[in-house]
Amino acid sequence: MRYYAVFLPTLNQEKSQEYRAEHLTFLDEKRREGKIFANGRFPDGAGGLVIYRAGTLEEVEQWVKEDPYIIQGARGFDIHEWEMVTEAILPL
Repeated sequence: MRYYAVFLPTLNQEKSQEYRAEHLTFLDEKRREGKIFANGRFPDGAGGLVIYRAGTLEEVEQWVKEDPYIIQGARGFDIHEWEMVTEAILPL
């Protein structure tokens, strides 16, 4: 299983607000299916980030294209395979 970081830059703020509930429902479904590791928005309004778990880039691209934000033109997308590093030492 690999991780893929998907940046969802805002293309249309009004559409982002209009389709937010549908987008969040979509993410909840993918999370229940075990396909999402983490997700969240950028407070500056730039968009959001979803970290998917998948076997291939093609799988993730297919899922992303099913997101209401993408279907409705509210957001764009940029996908990158992500090599997660764990057990980082954080300053106290």
